[in-house]
Amino acid sequence: MSTTYTGPDGRPRCRWCGAAPEFLAYHDTEWGFPVADDRRLFEKLSLEAFQSGLSWRTILAKRENFRAAFHGFDFERIARFDGRDVGRLLADPGIVRHRGKIEAVIANARRALETVERDGSLAAYFWRYEPDPGRLAAPQTASTSAESIALSKDLKKRGWKFVGPTTVYAFMQAVGLIDDHVGDCVVRAEVERARQTFVRPG
Repeated sequence: MSTTYTGPDGRPRCRWCGAAPEFLAYHDTEWGFPVADDRRLFEKLSLEAFQSGLSWRTILAKRENFRAAFHGFDFERIARFDGRDVGRLLADPGIVRHRGKIEAVIANARRALETVERDGSLAAYFWRYEPDPGRLAAPQTASTSAESIALSKDLKKRGWKFVGPTTVYAFMQAVGLIDDHVGDCVVRAEVERARQTFVRPG
């Protein structure tokens, strides 16, 4: 089976982005491009947690609703959420109404504040786990890595929830810690250029 999909411009892309119309723009402009913004990193890890057991299409379709419900994933605000906020979120039909995942995002926001206090920023912490590209599996052939396992273990040790190795690996793919675009994908070269000029947070 081919690993690519021919986009509307006639150029090859990762096969998965042809599965739904909304995937194309996400694939071309977001997935795999390096991210250093703490709020975007927190959002992506939170959405990956909500995806657990569901499809990414479901989460992507509801992303703007999630952003509205969680105040743009401002983890300083989310860390102050209380039982009334949990009730509000459980009553919101625009998001995934899963109590455990909602409460995990709130708890993780508090852990995020602790991480910023300890490490300077979420970006500085997460980018310490960037793997050596030479040791990665072939694109889109793995669902975990030594680094995603190590990051998952450390997050859990720090008290984060819904951060298993597979969820963390998907997060790493999405925010550019890994360039997992297949070799023939037209976006892979764009991501590589972005990674070359990206200033790793320290």
